[in-house]
Order: sequence, then structure tokens, then C-alpha cells
Amino acid sequence: GGGFARACEGEIDIANASRPVTEEEEARCARAGIRFVPFEVALDGVTVVTHPQSRFVSCLTVAELARIWGPGATVRTWSDVRPGWPAETIRLYGPGTDSGTFDYFTEAVAGRRGASRPDFQASEDDNVLVQGVSGDHYSLGYVGHAYYRAHAERLRLVEVDDGAGCVAPTGETIRNGSYEPLSRFLYVYVRDSALARPEVRAFVDFLLAEASTLVPDTGFYPLPPARYASERARLAAAAGGG
Repeated sequence: GGGFARACEGEIDIANASRPVTEEEEARCARAGIRFVPFEVALDGVTVVTHPQSRFVSCLTVAELARIWGPGATVRTWSDVRPGWPAETIRLYGPGTDSGTFDYFTEAVAGRRGASRPDFQASEDDNVLVQGVSGDHYSLGYVGHAYYRAHAERLRLVEVDDGAGCVAPTGETIRNGSYEPLSRFLYVYVRDSALARPEVRAFVDFLLAEASTLVPDTGFYPLPPARYASERARLAAAAGGG
């Protein structure tokens, strides 16, 4: 959200995004005479995590996540979620409101972008969230999958049940879409007028050409090679040909 706001002000030519641009953001950019071209660059699965010693919770349904995180939530303790779980306060950690991950999670879980209870520890830095969850025995949080993979020994992954059973985020479930509703694309949005500049076009083309090699090092998952070829063709067309 913060990146799109700066893009619509004309401050930046390239904005990374972990969710699609909204109609409102597109309209705001259009009023300023600015248009952005999106390119898909990677796959991610927003990952629900807790403290490694919280072994009573291995899976949560989407409905339970909505009850925990939704606006007006009355859930205060783990026993409010399921009888028999500890009567201990759930301390929540999540991305801040400028984060695309916050936007994506709230829409996927609560049904509306930005729909979240306000009483959680927020940070746009997922490393801060990892530190908070790993140091808090009755915590619950969500982060991009790369941050879970980088700190798996400090966190306990919580599977998600969207009605078809509990599913863990893995390369396979994120790629085939069975990790629902928290699988997502990651994007690069490029200002269309900036694509006329050779250095901008060269940078984006390099990113797409080398993504299959570069993306795995980040902890996210690359798209199929044919998808990158298609995105590079779109880039060439948007930039005015070969």
C-alpha cells in the first residue's frame, strides 16, 4: 500500500508488490496521469506461525483465523478458539497496514482488505515479527513464506484448512494453488513511461530473465519458465518492441 501511494505520487518508477493494485489505486494514479504495467515475478504463501513450543495448535481453519483476526474479534485466549486449548492470552503479531501482506491476508481471511482487529503487534519488517513470535510462547502471527523458511527452527508452522483439510505451505502446495486462500503472486509494477528508458527496461528484463535462478535464493518460489518468457514478451510489447 505504501509503495503504491508513492508510485501514484510520481516518486518512484518501480514498485514491488505482494498483492494486485486496487481499482482505487489505479484510479488515483490515472488522475495523476500515471499508469503502471504489472509483471508477475514469484510465488509466495502467507504463512501462519506460532512459538515452537505451542504444540497444541497444528492447524487452524480459515473461519478460526477470521474469528481471531477479524475486526471486532472477541477471541482473547486460545481456549476461546477451541475448548481444551490453554486459557492463555493469544498475543498477535502481523504486518503493518502499509504492507501488501496485511492487505492480502485480511482480504483472504476476513473477506475485506484492511479488515483486522487493531490490537496486534505490527511491523512492516517481517524479521521483527519473527523475533516477536519466536520469543512469545502463546503468540500467533503471519509472515511471507520466505521469512518462515529462513527461521524455521525458531517458529512452528500452522497449517490452514479452507474446507478441504489441513494444508501446509510448501513449494508444491503454493505452486498448485492447494494452499488456499493464502497462496499468491508477487509482482513488480513499472511505470509505463519509464519503460522507454533503456536502463529501466534492461533492469526489468534482467529480473525476468534471471528470476528462475534468483528467486529460490530469496526463499520464495519461481514461476514456470514459460511464464517468465510470456512476461518478457509483455515487457517488450509494453516498451515498444524489440
